[in-house]
Amino acid sequence: MAKFSSVLIANRGEIAVRVIRTAREMGLRTVAVYSEADAGAPHVAAADQAICIGPAPAQESYLNGAAILDAARQSGAGAIHPGYGFLSENADFAAGVEAAGLVFVGPDAHAIEAMGDKAGAKIRMLAAGVPCVPGYEGADQSDAVLKAEAERIGFPVMVKASAGGGGKGMRLVTRSADLPEALTRARAEALASFANDRLIIERAIQRPRHVEIQVFADTHGNVIHLGERDCSVQRRHQKVVEEAPSPAVDESIRQRMGAAAVAAAKAVGYRGAGTVEFLLDETGDFFFLEMNTRLQVEHPVTEMVTGLDLVAMQFAVAQGEALALKQDDLELKGHAIEVRLYAEDPANGFLPVTGQVALWKPPQWVRVDSGIATGVDVSPHYDPMLGKVIAYGETREVARARLIAGLREMGVLGLTTNTEFLIDVLSQEGFASGQATTAFLEEFYPQGWTQAAPESRVIALAAVQLLSEEMRAAQACTVTLDAGLAGFSSDGLRAVPVDLEIDAVCHVVEVAGFGMPEVTVNTADGKHALAYGEGNEVCRVDGQLLQWVSTTAPQGGLFLQVEGRHMHVRRHRPWRSGPGTAGKGQITAPMPGLVVSVQVAAGDVVAEGQTLAVLEAMKMQHQLVADQAGVVGEICVAEGAQVVTGALVVIVEDAE
Repeated sequence: MAKFSSVLIANRGEIAVRVIRTAREMGLRTVAVYSEADAGAPHVAAADQAICIGPAPAQESYLNGAAILDAARQSGAGAIHPGYGFLSENADFAAGVEAAGLVFVGPDAHAIEAMGDKAGAKIRMLAAGVPCVPGYEGADQSDAVLKAEAERIGFPVMVKASAGGGGKGMRLVTRSADLPEALTRARAEALASFANDRLIIERAIQRPRHVEIQVFADTHGNVIHLGERDCSVQRRHQKVVEEAPSPAVDESIRQRMGAAAVAAAKAVGYRGAGTVEFLLDETGDFFFLEMNTRLQVEHPVTEMVTGLDLVAMQFAVAQGEALALKQDDLELKGHAIEVRLYAEDPANGFLPVTGQVALWKPPQWVRVDSGIATGVDVSPHYDPMLGKVIAYGETREVARARLIAGLREMGVLGLTTNTEFLIDVLSQEGFASGQATTAFLEEFYPQGWTQAAPESRVIALAAVQLLSEEMRAAQACTVTLDAGLAGFSSDGLRAVPVDLEIDAVCHVVEVAGFGMPEVTVNTADGKHALAYGEGNEVCRVDGQLLQWVSTTAPQGGLFLQVEGRHMHVRRHRPWRSGPGTAGKGQITAPMPGLVVSVQVAAGDVVAEGQTLAVLEAMKMQHQLVADQAGVVGEICVAEGAQVVTGALVVIVEDAE
């Protein structure tokens, strides 16, 4: 293969930053591409050169292969690294890159096409002797045939996009009556994500482990595996926590599964980094799920237990070099666990969140691969993943404890993230004991995840931080005040009442001794002593250290994060106009997005829970359902319309 000295990264976010980092370490010149929405993104600043490739929508920028190839020509790049997602598993794009005389850092188009089509891939795997889940992969895609095949296989079944991955176009169906809508939704997501609406159906294996093998192949016929990753903790088939090695895999399973993964790669003449995914049942049997013909989101855990840089290996293979590692050289040391940081609201059905990152403070002592920075906007146009936090330890328990500590220290202010939820997941005994299966989240959070009310000591800390923010604001407005007198009062120990509002909930507290090294706060649930260290960056509440970070909120008050919990703290103002809550029957958009379909008309009689419209946001489709039985009174949007959070979509009136 041709040598190259510069590489264009056809992606955005954390993976673009991560690829740029290794490329620069290897002396390669880096070229970033960006949409108009990403002009200020970290990956743009990190590269040697950056080229705008179109408007914000992915179809007009990051999925626009012609624009990316044009950017490569403009920049003189000799290779293109696709990252993951977007065009990374698009065979036509890979072929186009090589036809343009450039090196595609990944497998060739044949391998991508062979493994990207789940139906065809499964047929190839069966021929190669790789264990597969029973299912249907046929060409007849009529609803009647798919329904008949599902009945033959037996419920529950998995409906999957044949061309997809990452949970897009995937539905678990437990009964025949739910199949038609599942087929409709899966086809729509598949078409939007992969421009291919073909589906396959497989038997749903209950409570398996999701275990994958990292494979690597060069152009000299060498294929090896780098051990396994356990990705069982998932929500809607999207991975939440990943670790290496798997707590459920012994050396015997590792060897058998590794051999099957190598056979899968050899069956398609693979080149570069790839991942073969399996379902592992309680007996130790495993079944081929799919092969991802690219670098995985969770590759850092493999890097940490092997000591290898997988991106550097990708570049070496792409330049025609032979693998420097043989299978017998593989040695796994220690344990690594990764969590995915998302802009989403776990307490509100994990709905994606948009907004500006008011402050980004990555933790120390753990690895963080992120694509955000202070002041960056999180838009509705792309996946809501902000980055990954990864911890390594000599044992699994050390890695788990370090990861929890890192998440508590980390600060992501200005918008809701899943940080507190991740801490909760990692703290569950079921995870700590290594027993998590793909049913983990449903079993431990059967009603969804609920955020507890803030602890009394956290309320006390919030009150003092708000007063400190107000004092700093007052000092900024005067030039005559001696800073040493700030907070002084002849009766400084007298309790001062504060009506504190935390995320729209009022808490009445009393603060005594504000401005002094030790402060006393009375809350509804107790009395707390707060002692600050040097620079007020360390606080002990009742003698216990609390991890916190804060910054001024544009809406007034401050954003405060205490050990993973994000809060908007300000003075309570009863007359303040809030966003309001839609009344019963008023169905609103839970986030900005595109109205894909409206499935009812004015005058229709609807049942509670019936789908009224479908909203597409952050690459996923969200069903808006009736919150009561009644009659559709008004349709407030049209199909194809872009709506903002809170926009009225459908009004359902009480039936007379």
